[in-house]
Amino acid sequence: MPPSSGSSPERRLALACLAIAVVGWGFNWPIIKVLLREWPPLFARGTSGLCGAAALALAAVAAGESLKLPRGIGLRLAWASFTNVFAWMGFSTIGLLWLDVAEAALLVYTMPIWAMILAWPIAGERPQARQVAALVLSFVGVVVLLAGGGVGLNSAKWPGILLMLTSAILFALGAATSRTPLPLAPVVSTAWQVGLGCLPMVILGLVFERDRIGGLGPEAWAAWAYMAFVPMGLCYLTWFVAVRGLGAASASLGMLLAPVVGVTSAAWALGEEFGPRQILALTLTLGGVALALRRQDG
Repeated sequence: MPPSSGSSPERRLALACLAIAVVGWGFNWPIIKVLLREWPPLFARGTSGLCGAAALALAAVAAGESLKLPRGIGLRLAWASFTNVFAWMGFSTIGLLWLDVAEAALLVYTMPIWAMILAWPIAGERPQARQVAALVLSFVGVVVLLAGGGVGLNSAKWPGILLMLTSAILFALGAATSRTPLPLAPVVSTAWQVGLGCLPMVILGLVFERDRIGGLGPEAWAAWAYMAFVPMGLCYLTWFVAVRGLGAASASLGMLLAPVVGVTSAAWALGEEFGPRQILALTLTLGGVALALRRQDG
């Protein structure tokens, strides 16, 4: 179905859905930090993700879609679940133990740049001059953010930095090696990927984080419920509507507002620093990502 044009009701709905997804996913960054004060990262993210997957599965069934998996997609589904969910959500959540929201969000949102780099050896798509410029611009933005924060060779933030970059690179690798969509309805595919990707997090959390799993206070319970039903349920559903109505390239460009929402809301809710350096880093890094994504419109 081609993207709708003009100011049609379908386009207005798509724009509204994109706004919901941007705000919902953006607010999730500081909310994860709130939950990590009381629960360890793998167990917190895994349990909320399983509930989100169950909500998506119920939504799919209510819409008359089958959850049955076709034969022969087991390995593809497992790879997609690992790169799109386990690595993307699990590693980035653990990385927040060492990083501020601004640092974490900018690092993981370099994913389109890594996808561009990996597409050359994997799919034979050689970067053009514009993509090289985008890479340089984004790299400068990350350097501005991290160098200004005093990150040195012996910095305690390096584990978080490596986890965030690994999360972004693996997510990009999954995209580069999975050009053909899984033969599933979008909501069904997401429910399976989220469920299969989050189940190992819960198991690992019970094995390695058991001594840190305790009761939650009201604020942490609210954060857990938000993570389960807004980013993993509502945002994914509205994202599908946005992509269908606006096209993948335009919707992806709109999603670059998510880290802006995350960084500004973290400054307001958590008191994290948000000054000229953070603004410059956001502008450079997201400008580079936007420049890279423009290739899809050409």
